[in-house]
Amino acid sequence: MNGTLHHVEIYVSDLNKTIAFWKWLLTEKFSYVITQKWDFGISFSLGDTYLVFVQTEEKYLKQSFNRKNTGLNHLAFHSDSKEFIDDLTLELKGKGVNILYPDKHPYAGGEDYYAVFFEDPDRFKVEVVLTEN
Repeated sequence: MNGTLHHVEIYVSDLNKTIAFWKWLLTEKFSYVITQKWDFGISFSLGDTYLVFVQTEEKYLKQSFNRKNTGLNHLAFHSDSKEFIDDLTLELKGKGVNILYPDKHPYAGGEDYYAVFFEDPDRFKVEVVLTEN
């Protein structure tokens, strides 16, 4: 369909750490499937949309990612319940994942915005937000 998102490709500093983090989140929590895997990357698909993670070339690793710089800031995923977000938050904490804005959680996006904000291994911000009340 015209205008729908086809894919997002993200370069990462350590592909193995990235796969460990995103594989759990995407396949176990959101029903994505691995559709491609090669020496320097992996693709996860859900319907017609897919996410690609590629190992950054050594010569470009000197500059680390900072979501405050020009470029993509974060990815946000739908949730259909507060319970899903609450359970996910507990699992993320159990895995030692950095939860962002803990003093405002789960309303860091505002009073009517129930969500969890967290970081992947490269400190890329991820958000899971309630989309139906």
